[in-house]
Amino acid sequence: MPTSPDLPTLLLTGFGPFGGHHANPSQTVVRALHGSVIDGHRVSAVELPVVFGAALTVLRQALRRHRPALVVCIGQAGGRANISLERIAINVDDARIADNAAAQPVDVPVIRCGPAAYFTSLPIKAMLQAMRAADIPTEVSQSAGTFVCNHVFYGLMHALRRRKGVRGGFIHIPFSSEQAALHPGQPGLPVETMIQGIRIGLHTALQHTSDLAITGGAEH
Repeated sequence: MPTSPDLPTLLLTGFGPFGGHHANPSQTVVRALHGSVIDGHRVSAVELPVVFGAALTVLRQALRRHRPALVVCIGQAGGRANISLERIAINVDDARIADNAAAQPVDVPVIRCGPAAYFTSLPIKAMLQAMRAADIPTEVSQSAGTFVCNHVFYGLMHALRRRKGVRGGFIHIPFSSEQAALHPGQPGLPVETMIQGIRIGLHTALQHTSDLAITGGAEH
């Protein structure tokens, strides 16, 4: 059943720690927003395992349980300085490190016989504009990588292809300031800033069913 009989659900997912880290800000952000109401949608937060395959199993269960109107998955991208609105999910798992179940797939499709890529259905340019207007460091990213985050992004868009009217996408966030302090030279953002930015992004996604034609390209 949906989270509430009165309000449509906005499904928000995050991940637990991985790669030797003791925290994951995506977990903190989605927990902070769980239960809140944004533009008449109740946020329901679900934590996905940092495990190839299992992450998609949990995501699909959440889609069936909540029947959301909008789905936004969030993950950590250490080394990035900005909140990254992902444009494209590609059909390949090519893990630089092992996942939390010690699996390290190389050049394996996320979905066998699936298309090469899916584009987000979030209005990422409108979200970019709104988040930057609030002084949130934000960018459009052309690559979600080939680890579990891209795995989930691709799996999400594949699952939504037959769910008429349900939009979704993926957002990467940097290290938290506390994590960055443990990794000299690495950028980070305060968790409160990331929570604010994601809230603005979700609000904008619900307000815009089509995107803005503004620049968001990159040189690489």
